[in-house]
Amino acid sequence: MDKCEAVLKLLLEAVQGSVTAQPTENSNEIPVGVSNRHIHLSQADLNALFGEGYQLTKMKDLSQPGQYACKETVTICGPKGAIEKIRVLGPVRSKTQVEVLTGDCFKLGVPSQAKLSGDLTGTPGITIIGPRGSVQTSQGLIVAQRHIHMTPADAQRFGVHDGQTVCIQVEGPRGGMYSHVAIRANDASALECHIDTEEANAMGLGSSAKITIIK
Repeated sequence: MDKCEAVLKLLLEAVQGSVTAQPTENSNEIPVGVSNRHIHLSQADLNALFGEGYQLTKMKDLSQPGQYACKETVTICGPKGAIEKIRVLGPVRSKTQVEVLTGDCFKLGVPSQAKLSGDLTGTPGITIIGPRGSVQTSQGLIVAQRHIHMTPADAQRFGVHDGQTVCIQVEGPRGGMYSHVAIRANDASALECHIDTEEANAMGLGSSAKITIIK
């Protein structure tokens, strides 16, 4: 009986140890958000495309606080082609920004420029067509630079800072490393690494994937 109790005690300690160790082992993992092409509109451009005073129709909330996908879609046109059903994301912004994939740039006939959201200087313009009108922008089309959203507390935990660029490690049969990943740390962020569908497909990443930072 004493021998059985000793064995049970060891098994219980092993199970408890594995449970408590789990968060520590995964504490350096960051969830991945995979982004497809989409558009952020200014209120002025929203009015031109959908009608004066138009309000976006929320379809579902996104992982970043206050951000949401909308029911509305538009068509974008470049010198060589067009892409339909570009999803509008809300809320409205001060400037219109179109985020596409590198392959889309060839179809549209526009330069491919990897930029962080909001950095629109020197980016190409695009024609946007909605149900009530069209807009020709002078700038604002980007391929989003891969980045990691986090709070300042997260940044301290990971030993990084806002504006820093790091490498990330992707596990799995098609895994590898991505460099030039920007840290975007502020109080309005939720912890998540954002890459686009081309980058995700290249390394076999799904929406439940996680990455680790390699400095």
